[in-house]
Amino acid sequence: MKNWLFVILLVALPAVISAQSDYIEVNAPGNRQMKLAVEPSRAVDGSPTVDPVRHSADVIAFDMNMSGVVIAESRSLQLPAGNLSMADVNYAPWLSAGFDMLIRSELSLKGDQLTVEFRLFDVINRKMITAKRYLGTAKDLRRFSHSFADEILRVLTGEKGVFTTRIAYVSTQSGNKEIYVMDWDGYNPLPLTKNGSINLNPDFSPDGREIIFTSYKRRNPDLYRRSLSSPVEVPLSNRKGLNITGSWSPDGSKIALALSKDGDAEIYTLDKDGSHPTRLTTNPALDLYPAWSPDGKQIAFVSDRLGKPQIFVMKATGGEVRRLTTAGSYNVNPRWSPKGDKIAYSRMVSGGFHIFTIGTDGSSDTQLTTEGSNENPSWSADGRLICFSSVRSSGNGVYVMRADGTGQRKVSQVKGTYFQPVWSAH
Repeated sequence: MKNWLFVILLVALPAVISAQSDYIEVNAPGNRQMKLAVEPSRAVDGSPTVDPVRHSADVIAFDMNMSGVVIAESRSLQLPAGNLSMADVNYAPWLSAGFDMLIRSELSLKGDQLTVEFRLFDVINRKMITAKRYLGTAKDLRRFSHSFADEILRVLTGEKGVFTTRIAYVSTQSGNKEIYVMDWDGYNPLPLTKNGSINLNPDFSPDGREIIFTSYKRRNPDLYRRSLSSPVEVPLSNRKGLNITGSWSPDGSKIALALSKDGDAEIYTLDKDGSHPTRLTTNPALDLYPAWSPDGKQIAFVSDRLGKPQIFVMKATGGEVRRLTTAGSYNVNPRWSPKGDKIAYSRMVSGGFHIFTIGTDGSSDTQLTTEGSNENPSWSADGRLICFSSVRSSGNGVYVMRADGTGQRKVSQVKGTYFQPVWSAH
């Protein structure tokens, strides 16, 4: 049996207050990439020093470097004692050090209550660009730092970042294949399933409140649904045979999946409560891994109807099937880009898998990975990044890269085997 997929986990993270903002050019003078300095946070009101592992400067610098928009560095300059104010910036030393922008932050920790304020300065034009203040508890510092990185990207590009999003994945770290979720940079991993069975193919509803997945906990690959706020796993489809590779439609009204209740695996859609199965494909081959286009009008899927697995595209109501991939003899794991212009997928190359992207018209088929074996690509909501599972010399785990294949980094931190990572939209 062939079992391929990946998905989107949606978890909304609240930001707090206000700021002024105006847009600045992403390219610095001379058409070079802009450099951003991120000062370590300054504790005020006698607040204790923050654990350096959780330091906001490192979080923001990592986020911004992975975005590819700027070159970021956690940096502190030895400045005169009188220049410690958030607002009173001596721009000259930062300009001399080659930086175009500067982030300063102050935090106050009273008991468990945290207040942190971030400010982004334009060093060249000597002005503040934007500021945010966040109120919460000490454990929220990483989340607030990610949130301000989102704001920086919005200021620089007009599009909010994805650094408060999360990645869901399957891992064997407990001894069973369970579904977990972690921050996009690998921190705060948490188990979602604990049923001691085989759990696969997580996908999150568009509102981020629910997840669907396939579990063998009743000895059949059945599709389940559960709320993120509840451990109750409700069966959605326990029809005879396969109930696998479930995928939410963009509007959340339907679920596409592969069912084998009538023989071989075919693509169906269900209403979100699991009712009204509608068959979309009719072919003696295996049809698996449906992936919706962002507008909900098309579905990509994997089929071996030509002898080897290839990626096809059809109308979301079935029909008008066309082959997308023509190179390679084993192509799986399709995932539509958020802008709808590309599909990421995995291709077998010399015995291992690598991540490719291809235009939805079949053009620009491009290999992104070259090391190890890589599967299950999933896009970030802004289309700038792709996560995927990989087995390579730097270890098995969940990796993240820019959409052009640069900046590949392992983000998972716990030992174990990792499968089917999927990126949240919020």
